[in-house]
Amino acid sequence: MKAIVWTKYGPPEVLQLRDIEKPMPKDNEVLVKVYATTVNRTDCGFLRAKPFFIRLISGLTKPKRTSLGNEFAGKIEALGKDVSSFDVGDNVFGYDDKLLGAHAEYMTTPEDGLITTMPANMSYEEAAPITEGAHYALSNIRKANIIDGQSILIIGATGAIGSAAVQLVKHIGAHVTAVCDTKNMALVKSLGADVVIDYTNEDFTKNGQTYDVVFDAVGKSSYGRCKEIIKPGGTYMSTELGFLAQNTYLGLWTSIFSNKKVMLPIPKNSKEDVIFFRELIEAGEYKPVIDRTYPLEQIVEATRYVETGQKTGNVVIIIDHNDEN
Repeated sequence: MKAIVWTKYGPPEVLQLRDIEKPMPKDNEVLVKVYATTVNRTDCGFLRAKPFFIRLISGLTKPKRTSLGNEFAGKIEALGKDVSSFDVGDNVFGYDDKLLGAHAEYMTTPEDGLITTMPANMSYEEAAPITEGAHYALSNIRKANIIDGQSILIIGATGAIGSAAVQLVKHIGAHVTAVCDTKNMALVKSLGADVVIDYTNEDFTKNGQTYDVVFDAVGKSSYGRCKEIIKPGGTYMSTELGFLAQNTYLGLWTSIFSNKKVMLPIPKNSKEDVIFFRELIEAGEYKPVIDRTYPLEQIVEATRYVETGQKTGNVVIIIDHNDEN
């Protein structure tokens, strides 16, 4: 099978398209014929092993895994002997940030992992980016205990995490103020944001508004910059460690000395969450945003684009199986 092989840490150019052996599912695994996957911030972090602690998971000197790719959509081709909740031919989507391997024509993943059947009337291209951004967004939303009626500021509302967060927070019933650039204001408004701030024309920290939660979904702001716009008892959350990893120790400091909190939530994997995302989509309350699509053969170009930090929503990789027909 064709796969993007990853044998050393480095820039996108270390990724190589190769023919490798097709995997066989273990007793508790399914074999997925992958039709679509994504390139996201998680992939880029593993690719370069940044931050450094990723090496503790992925391998100190070189990657333990063959391929990157944590999101996928495809069709189940084979079942391990103990699998009972799926059938051959099921259309599925999911997320696997432990085994990875979705940048390939086939991948295996545990039956009890983050995998479920696809929403009705959805293409593989649309289903592939359902999970990763929403997974991180929901982890932060739960950690901050966001509830109906609160006011939430989302910085970076056009990324995979931010665009999911806007929709998930609106599902809860909170009031969303979203920060983005000029060209994406209409898009973010269509996702449900109550107020959209164009950061190229307005400083969101100086308009007199305050919020129960400030969620920095791109990690480009800081608690110091946002402190004055957080209500007493409110929370600043980021998806990044911050300058000199400040968000880790600010979390401890604010818990003792301040009436405002800094959080850096550690996401927990949950199959129930993947099913929840499917149900939201089927109810018309969530839809992942897609920026660009690339064929598998252009994975280097796709990864370069993701690393610019300029993508809107998700970058999807299409895997063509026509040569097998």
